[in-house]
Amino acid sequence: MTQWRKSTADTVYSPEEIEARLKQELPHWYYEDGWIRRKYRTSGWKSTLMVVNTVGQLAEAAWHHPDLTVSYAFVIVKLMNHAAKGVTDKDFALAHKFEEVLMWQPGKDESSPLEGTPDDPRFKHLKYD
Repeated sequence: MTQWRKSTADTVYSPEEIEARLKQELPHWYYEDGWIRRKYRTSGWKSTLMVVNTVGQLAEAAWHHPDLTVSYAFVIVKLMNHAAKGVTDKDFALAHKFEEVLMWQPGKDESSPLEGTPDDPRFKHLKYD
């Protein structure tokens, strides 16, 4: 991981710094209108609710809250530090946690006794990258 400039938790990054970090660290996220964003595609309403609940649990535990757009088969997560009025390390940290948890697939980890969701559309809840 690249060493970024020394900052406090509320130091706001410039658009150029944000774009560079997203490209390197969070390639499925993008920067738009002052927010870092990610669209998670789901298989339908029940799956969308699972994503929303997971995001909600993680955000509440972190005490850093995203804006969400929720539809039948997708959730858009938008992060920006409201107090700092820009994107900070808090936003990147929470985005990383969302990626770690939402995109986790136990069947991809050979050392795990968990086999993961069957390769059957009836059981797929998230469209993995």
